Amino acid sequence: MLTLKKSEIPSSEITPKQTYMNRRAFMTSAAAAGVAAVAGERMSRVMRPAGVEAAEKLTLVKSPLSTTGVTPTSFEDITHYNNFYEFGVDKGDPARNAGKLQTRPWSVQVEGLVKEKKTFDIDALLKLKPLEERVYRHRCVEAWSMVIPWAGYSLSEFINACEPLPSAKFVQFISLADRKTEILPFEAGISWPYQEGLRMDEAMHPLTLLTFGLYGEVLPNQDGAPVRVVVPWKYGFKSAKSIVKVKFVKSQPSTTWNDMSPQEYGFYSNVNPNVDHPRWSQKRERVIGAPIFRQLQPTLMFNGYADQVASLYTGMDLKKNF
Repeated sequence: MLTLKKSEIPSSEITPKQTYMNRRAFMTSAAAAGVAAVAGERMSRVMRPAGVEAAEKLTLVKSPLSTTGVTPTSFEDITHYNNFYEFGVDKGDPARNAGKLQTRPWSVQVEGLVKEKKTFDIDALLKLKPLEERVYRHRCVEAWSMVIPWAGYSLSEFINACEPLPSAKFVQFISLADRKTEILPFEAGISWPYQEGLRMDEAMHPLTLLTFGLYGEVLPNQDGAPVRVVVPWKYGFKSAKSIVKVKFVKSQPSTTWNDMSPQEYGFYSNVNPNVDHPRWSQKRERVIGAPIFRQLQPTLMFNGYADQVASLYTGMDLKKNF
C-alpha cells in the first residue's frame, strides 16, 4: 500500500474529520476537484486499533474544561504525525507500524504506596466515569503543536479509585514493552519500557486527563491506544501512552527522557517560552495543518493554561525546575 510521507502532503489537502467520515460526500467533492483517486487512497491509510470497526464511537459528554476559541487539527494530521518511538523515530512511522498492537485484552496494574494492589481491565476503566470530550492544545518539545479533541475523564477519578496512601507524593506511568509488537523500539537509543511521572498535585489537577479516544472514537494505535494520559500544560512526551502499570511512590520517579538527557528534558517539562531547549528555541511553535501564514505562532506560557495551573509552581524557579 502506498504511503505518502508527511512532507508530501500540503496542509491544504488534509482531509477534515467531518468530511473524512462521510465517504460519499467526500468523494463527490473530491471528484469535483479532480483528486478523487488520491483522496480515496488517503482514506484507506487511517489505522485503528485491532478489532475496532471504523464506525465505532464513544459516548461523550461536553466538558466545561474544554478549551474554546481554537480550531482542532485534522484527524489525518493527528493520526499521521506522531512521536511514539516504540514504533519508529520518524513522524510517519507510528501510523505505518502500530497496526500490530493488540489493545484487547488489556489491563492496568496499580502498585506501590496504595491501600492494596489492584488491576483494572480496560473496559472497566472505560466505565469508571462518564467520558468527556475535551479540546486541548498539544505542544511538543520539538516546537510544533496541534489542537486535539480528546475523550476521557480527569485522572484524579482513577487515582481516587486506586486509593493511594498519604505518603504517595508522585505517580509513575509505565508503558507497554513488547518486542513482538513494538518493532522499532531501540532506534531511539533509550531504555524501555517507557516511563513517565507527575507530582501528585499535578496528577490530581482537573485538567490532567486519563484518555481513551480522540474525535469521538477510541484512540488509534499510533496515538497511544488503548489508554494514555494527557497533561496539556506540559510538553507532549510527559503524556505517557499505552499504559500498563501505574505506581505511587514517595520520591521523584525515574522517567525515560529525563534519565537519558536531564539537561534537555527536565522532570517538570512545563511549556515555557523563556526556557529554550539546548538545541532550539521554544519561543515560537509551528502549528501543524495551519495555513502557511499562520503556522508560526508565539509559544504560550504553560501552553495557554497558566490561569489554571501556575499556582502549582508558586515559589519555584521555573528555569531551574524546567
